Amino acid sequence: MADTIVMVHGVNCGGWCFDPFRAVFEARGFECLTPDLIGHGADKANGIQKLTGVGISDYRTQMRDLVAALPKKPILLGHSLGAVIAQQLAAEGLAEKLVLASPAPRAGILPSTDGQKQLCQDLMSLGAFWTRAFDPNFEIASAIRLNRLPPDRQRQVFEAFGPESGRALFELFFWMFDRTAAAAVDTAAVACPVLTLSGTEDNVVPLAAAKETADAYPGSPFWALEGHAHMLVVEEGADEIAGRIADWLEGEPRRNTDDSD
Repeated sequence: MADTIVMVHGVNCGGWCFDPFRAVFEARGFECLTPDLIGHGADKANGIQKLTGVGISDYRTQMRDLVAALPKKPILLGHSLGAVIAQQLAAEGLAEKLVLASPAPRAGILPSTDGQKQLCQDLMSLGAFWTRAFDPNFEIASAIRLNRLPPDRQRQVFEAFGPESGRALFELFFWMFDRTAAAAVDTAAVACPVLTLSGTEDNVVPLAAAKETADAYPGSPFWALEGHAHMLVVEEGADEIAGRIADWLEGEPRRNTDDSD
């Protein structure tokens, strides 16, 4: 039976964002599942209604139910917010291997750059944003998430974006005020091999924050991808990144081995 990769997307996205990765992985013999989180992707037209009041725990429950129904543990690949969810599932023993792409900081990792702080300030300017869902803004997205895409491709990717839950964003960016600790990860409980990768031009999750995610898994590899940004899954060269990930997956690495760059 072929290994299954379950890919969990991030804020405003859908399973579509993994199409470049999926093509490579399937050509290498992996079975791929790229589900849409609640109110995302194919269901984005209903996103404002469905996402109001939805939080990270709801996304996690959705993905846990999917993973638990599989005949064997899958490889979990999470992008951005999806990487937090993937880590949480791995901490429950539900992953054979774990890949974290442009990982959003879990609870406990503080914003350290002006860009991160500005993003938090922008959210605060929206008032009680955690009580509602809202659509993305092209100017903000093109500057901080799509900054390594050409203008025509920026618009194309942005048009595929959908609404996001304000509650989920609050739990992610303002974890220190979240009494439910929805973005917390029991990193010590993650027993499977872990790979973390992040772009050097990421304006959402700076390299230092991604490295802090990786550092919770001693001996695991961390790839700093030159010239890539937050949406590395759809940027030029995404197929090369996926091929490199497939090489790592097929290498059957063990925890605490030194195969980092």
